[in-house]
Amino acid sequence: MSSTSVFSVLTNKLNKKKKFSKWVPHLMTDEQKESRVNFSRNFLRRFQTEQNDFLGRIITDDETWVYSWDPETKRQSAEWRDFDEPCPEKFRRKQGALKVMHMIFFYMNGVILRWPVPIGTTINAQYYKKVLQDKLRTAIRKKRPELLESGILFHHDNSVHTARAVTDVLASYSGNCWSILAFHLTLPLVIFTYSLK
Repeated sequence: MSSTSVFSVLTNKLNKKKKFSKWVPHLMTDEQKESRVNFSRNFLRRFQTEQNDFLGRIITDDETWVYSWDPETKRQSAEWRDFDEPCPEKFRRKQGALKVMHMIFFYMNGVILRWPVPIGTTINAQYYKKVLQDKLRTAIRKKRPELLESGILFHHDNSVHTARAVTDVLASYSGNCWSILAFHLTLPLVIFTYSLK
């Protein structure tokens, strides 16, 4: 039987379609999925009660690589030309060799802090704690001082962010109510709440 016949039988008679795998960040266990669902339900419940007051208190962060420059996309380099003119030529170029890790802290209306991590520095619990102490608190005082009164809800997503050194420094901020809304990618849901005096 030819490959064309096999293809015809699969598609026309058996109604099959070739589907490719989809990339996912990682496979989760049922327990981890349940943890995420519970976290989401609690999050929605709290939003229904507090509305935008709740959302406005959330600060989340992410680390991302920023390249020294990005090459132009095909669409960006497109030019209007006559039909009989040849397409413009362009050399294939790679992203800039220099890249810098940035820690970005943001809330529902924008960025609170964008911090470039010095080249060669590893973002571990000690470094993250230092950024929280030296940079983030100052940025919050300048841009969102009302959060220091109403309380800040941190949404963190990895073990560096919820390490003991980090949670201890958040607990040391007196006069505020700081909460960490966290679920780990590989661990069950963790929510830390601090009522500070």
